[in-house]
Amino acid sequence: MSSPFAYADTYPPPPTFQQKCSSAIRSVFTKDFWIGDYDYSFMLPAIPFTKSKPKSPPFFSLNANTPVLLAFILGFQHALAMVGGVTSPPRIIAASANLTIEQTNYLVSAALISSALLTLINIIRFKIPKTNYYIGTGMLSVLGISFTSVSVAPKVFSQMYQNGYCPTASDGTKLPCPDAYGAFIATCCICSLLEITMSFIPPRFLKRLFPPIVTGPVVLLIGASLIMTGLEDWAGGSGCTSRQTMCPSNSAPHPLYWGSAQFIGLGFSVFATIIIVERFGPPLMKTTSVVIGLVIGMIISAATHYWDRSIIDAAPVITFNWVHTFRLRLYGPAVLPILAMYIVNMMEAIGDITATSDVSMLEVDGPEFDSRVQGGVLCDGTSSLLASLMTITPLTTFAQNNGVISLTKCANRKAGFFCALVLLCMGIFGKFAAVFVAIPNAVLGGMTTFLFSSVTTSGIAIISQIPFNRRNRFILTASLTLGMGSILVPNWFSYFFTYSGSNKGLVGFLDAITLVMENGFAIGAFISIFLNLVLPEELDPDMHNDSPGISSGTNGIVELTAVEPTDSTTIDTKNESEKKKRDNNGITEASV
Repeated sequence: MSSPFAYADTYPPPPTFQQKCSSAIRSVFTKDFWIGDYDYSFMLPAIPFTKSKPKSPPFFSLNANTPVLLAFILGFQHALAMVGGVTSPPRIIAASANLTIEQTNYLVSAALISSALLTLINIIRFKIPKTNYYIGTGMLSVLGISFTSVSVAPKVFSQMYQNGYCPTASDGTKLPCPDAYGAFIATCCICSLLEITMSFIPPRFLKRLFPPIVTGPVVLLIGASLIMTGLEDWAGGSGCTSRQTMCPSNSAPHPLYWGSAQFIGLGFSVFATIIIVERFGPPLMKTTSVVIGLVIGMIISAATHYWDRSIIDAAPVITFNWVHTFRLRLYGPAVLPILAMYIVNMMEAIGDITATSDVSMLEVDGPEFDSRVQGGVLCDGTSSLLASLMTITPLTTFAQNNGVISLTKCANRKAGFFCALVLLCMGIFGKFAAVFVAIPNAVLGGMTTFLFSSVTTSGIAIISQIPFNRRNRFILTASLTLGMGSILVPNWFSYFFTYSGSNKGLVGFLDAITLVMENGFAIGAFISIFLNLVLPEELDPDMHNDSPGISSGTNGIVELTAVEPTDSTTIDTKNESEKKKRDNNGITEASV
């Protein structure tokens, strides 16, 4: 009998390294490499009032051979979907510390650059040597400036002005306080060790410790506190609510009193455009409706002479991180609210990573999924630490990009690399960041109010998943009592402590308690976590929420997203056979 290996030497030998390089070089000059056979008509706007059926593009998995042109277009789409969320927090935080225009321009550029560089870490995914732990998710998961810091920083800066940490003029005017910003990011840098440590806890234990009854009211309170900031800007700006001053200042190109009809109209032009795009825009345009609304508002405000050209003229053409630096010091009173902020960021990251795995047609359970969650949370914490050293506030996983993936059916990491490249270019060119700083407050407020309201909606979506029995109603009521109350009356705890001695340690401790009690989401988080641990479980089958359309597919955690995908564009995640369907190139047809 002949040996089964008798013809083994007749098989073609494996390609050599030189042959692989030669094949890769030749592929660069092919149509498939640059354009492919993708139907780009999917990206064109739909004709209004017609019965045209939506097309279903092919699904591109993580490592599929995606054409360069398509990867660039979708990467640019991802960048547009997150640019508003990345540039708004540094501008709002800089205004709270009364930083100069040059410093504000720098912070917007630094936010874009930091988000781009740290997003690459998350997408590439690095394994920690000699361990089973990773840094990064290895998916198309992008990082941006956390909105949670926007709800904490203004409170911290306000206290710093009250206790003399920041200077004020003789008439009470708040002067620029870069040291306050430096103290805030330094404290964030130290407190990020909490999220880094918690990333090594198995995700299933984290979900038990922070169930929807805890995360829901916290996210709701964050959004509610942020809406007030956005609406104040919509009416003209948070720093000119008095009728004795003009907005944004008496020397502005077109100064008006706070709440003037012109300001309300500018913000409404952004809001109305978002609604129009959502109704008539194509799927890709809907994912950037917030940015499109902002652009329309910018055009209208520029045509009516509301822009201050000196802000753009003063900005450098090219910039990078550390062009401006800030004095780093620990501010003790801010530790407790910042720790609560990192707990919220971690809960948000778990929900976002779950949603990204789902729309990327990857497992949402099992060891591989737990590994991605661990790497994503660790990347969140590590990126926040590095971002603080890069002079920017903490980063977190952005969720609105999940809508882009579900609409375009492209979860390919190559699109994520192009997204990071676009953000990097936006940040390096300082004039681009200056444009966002020069946007009139009313226009920016029309956009940020919508973004912040979506955070509130996410909190409501989380709460809707829990059974409304007596125990859960009690926890919600207790957490919202002080949480919502401190948002509506922000200075209610300012005069509780009357100590005025020379013990600085005691003063700092009392200031920390005051910050927690006046920060709605922080006190709400502590109350909901405590009550969820001490109150016994209650089983009431008649009170379970079995409403159709409400799903806990993300294990009780919903992502914070600025633009929710509509039902007609959501992938049917229950079709497991569709998820397992792959071809050799990692491309499969997925029905909408």
